[in-house]
Amino acid sequence: MDLYKFRIGQTVHLQASHLGQILGGLCTVTGQLPEHDSEREYRVKLTSEPHERVVQESQLSKPSSRN
Repeated sequence: MDLYKFRIGQTVHLQASHLGQILGGLCTVTGQLPEHDSEREYRVKLTSEPHERVVQESQLSKPSSRN
């Protein structure tokens, strides 16, 4: 059984933060990290930013198939 909902290389949607610190959008999972505060974490790379971010699994979802 795979413990992670998303795999490395997968394109996912990152939810924007309510404080405006994170712009939402499509990103690529670049790494799977151990649990922190009882939630899995991932390294992701937004196409609009030059750096990677560490985010919790609850901040990610599969992208909509509708454009």
